[in-house]
Amino acid sequence: MQPTFTPATSTDPDAVIIPATSLSVESPFSNIDTSAFGNFFSVDGLLSLWNIIWSIYAVIAYLVAIGLLLIYVYASTRKKQLDELQKDMVHEREKIYDERFRTGTKNNRLEDALKHISSENPNDWKLAIIEADIILDGALKAAGYGGASLGERLRSIPPSKLNSLNDAWEAHKVRNQIAHAGADFVLTRRLAEETIKQYRRVFAELGIG
Repeated sequence: MQPTFTPATSTDPDAVIIPATSLSVESPFSNIDTSAFGNFFSVDGLLSLWNIIWSIYAVIAYLVAIGLLLIYVYASTRKKQLDELQKDMVHEREKIYDERFRTGTKNNRLEDALKHISSENPNDWKLAIIEADIILDGALKAAGYGGASLGERLRSIPPSKLNSLNDAWEAHKVRNQIAHAGADFVLTRRLAEETIKQYRRVFAELGIG
């Protein structure tokens, strides 16, 4: 006789009773809160992300700005120190030159400058220009032009008072290059001779010769 399978609730004494079971298979993704993705890609989620990114950018920008400011302050301080050092060097060179060569009359000093410009040594050309600049400075002082330096005296001269004012400026610029750059300034014979000619045109107008 074949047994009959009946539900566990059957009352038949000859039946094979199989307990009732409940099978439920749970998905591994059933515990994931899918609403989080929806919240992330929502307007509020995107705004929150943008606020985080902007805050990080602001912090980095402030740090970079502070760094650049410190670099600027340091560079400005160093430049000021360098300018002062260059001025001191120029004054010292002029003092040494003055002690060695600034003797005798203006005509004698001009003759010395012309001798130096005739030399084959570029250092002598530089000495000639420095000496000519000293002569010009003394002449302008004697003429009553005020200023703490030759540059300031030249600025105080109206162009109508000195026709060769531009020559004086151009020659004085070469002298400044020699004084500031020292041995690093390459002075060609052509530039040296042209500069002395400019000084001599000024001297001729001032009655020095």
